Amino acid sequence: MASTVLVVTALEDVTADWVIAALNEREVPVVRVDPADIGTGLTFEARIEAEAPSWGGRLRTASREVDLGEVAAVYYRRPTSYATRYQHLPPQQRKFAAAEARHGLGGILNTLHGSVYVNHPAAVTRADFKPAQLQRFTELGLSIPPTLVTNDVEAARKFAAQHGPVIYKTFRGLPRDEDGHTGAIWAQRIDPGTFDDSLAVTAHLFQAEIPKTGDVRVTVVGHRVFAQQIAAPDGALDWRRGNWDDLIHAPITVPASIEAALHIYLASFGLVFGCFDFALTGDGDAPEHWTAIECNSNGQWGWLPDARTITEAFADILSRKEAGPR
Repeated sequence: MASTVLVVTALEDVTADWVIAALNEREVPVVRVDPADIGTGLTFEARIEAEAPSWGGRLRTASREVDLGEVAAVYYRRPTSYATRYQHLPPQQRKFAAAEARHGLGGILNTLHGSVYVNHPAAVTRADFKPAQLQRFTELGLSIPPTLVTNDVEAARKFAAQHGPVIYKTFRGLPRDEDGHTGAIWAQRIDPGTFDDSLAVTAHLFQAEIPKTGDVRVTVVGHRVFAQQIAAPDGALDWRRGNWDDLIHAPITVPASIEAALHIYLASFGLVFGCFDFALTGDGDAPEHWTAIECNSNGQWGWLPDARTITEAFADILSRKEAGPR
């Protein structure tokens, strides 16, 4: 019976380190691989034919080797972009080599027969679009902030007049600059008086500000649910913008109807794990006090007070002690 866990991530990934340590304690075989290492440090062979209708072969890193048929679970975290591997090549060759690696090696890693994926890259992609998230929330009966996605300045002004105060959010984080540095644009209140025709350049996400009493991060791993109320000492609109070590946490019970909706949400996208963000407008006892903001299907959880038990929940799924979501 297949028993190896394949961890697909970059070299420096503390979250993956914790899960690997938990699997090692259980004596579960683990192979860690960053697909962008393809080359002499990462080689593979994969075969398929009518008589053997699933991919078989071997994957070799500098320190490990695994038979593809022995992979029982794949923890797909945050691998390096294939394009990074080929930065030294001219643009056309770089794009060609990266695409070939992604469709070849990536195609194999994403199609391991019988393996549990946490989460499958295709499922992450499907669930990655905020418009799809918000629509699914409403379909499941969850409250959401009134939201406008637009590049039309008049539509933005009208929305702000109807729902102000208004918050602006980005859909994605800032990409790396030429020096390799990253940054962030936090959720922020926006003055409609600053709206002008430059909005037409790209899409913008505006939401009515929720008069919240707090924020909640709900981490769902398989059947297990972990919830922490979060407060920033300075009362910041977006708690992510400050020092995370200064955040104030308190465990909170998720209403049964909200918890059931989260399991259905994940199942509908084919996800095993997700980090949900909510805004509270009361003490959190009643479902109507919970406003769904977003779900990150590859979110961070290592900074939470219950990180150790979340780690064990991941190890349960990957070692198949828990079958997965309902």
